Amino acid sequence: MTTSFIFYTLSWSLACLAAIFLMFGHRSTIELFQSRYWQFLLQDWKIASFLLAAVGLIVIAPYTGDPTWDYVDASFMSILTFATAPWAVGTLYLAIRGKAKAAKVYVAVCIWMFSASWSYDVYLILRDGGYPDTWLPNIFASSVLYVSAGLLWNLEWKEGRGVIFGFMEPGWPKVSDNRVFLKIVWFALPFMILAAAMITAFLF
Repeated sequence: MTTSFIFYTLSWSLACLAAIFLMFGHRSTIELFQSRYWQFLLQDWKIASFLLAAVGLIVIAPYTGDPTWDYVDASFMSILTFATAPWAVGTLYLAIRGKAKAAKVYVAVCIWMFSASWSYDVYLILRDGGYPDTWLPNIFASSVLYVSAGLLWNLEWKEGRGVIFGFMEPGWPKVSDNRVFLKIVWFALPFMILAAAMITAFLF
């Protein structure tokens, strides 16, 4: 690796270590460590949509013509996105509204970047022995998918308000009835279509 990539790798590695330290120091206030977040996430329609997207991504990975994309990174990036994107996107929305502390925001940004970029980078360093040439385009492409996933799995329906993002409501994250998907399906489709379009674009 060149000196610049060594410096970049060391920088984001230190950033991740700081995030881990903050996560454990503030774990009582970080929803990612709370059972209610996992109850909110592990609803039938969210699991089903995740499996559909993940299987599609993993199956086509070797056929895209992109040598950096294989079964392994397609798998772990899908899992990281499902597990963290709803929380990270919701947390950053709350930060914009002035309702999230700096430590939590920092953790959310690092988790986003690790899930969408840095995990991909380190895997390819270990696999190929060098920093991937696709590291910068991957940040943008994967971040679009990451944000879309975070928004999709935060869709909610509220009496009197209709379809909203759950993080717009007090007490987020909350568990809702699985039947809510029937009320939000038309709002969920654009996010699903965007993901499908970006994935299949690699095939042509």
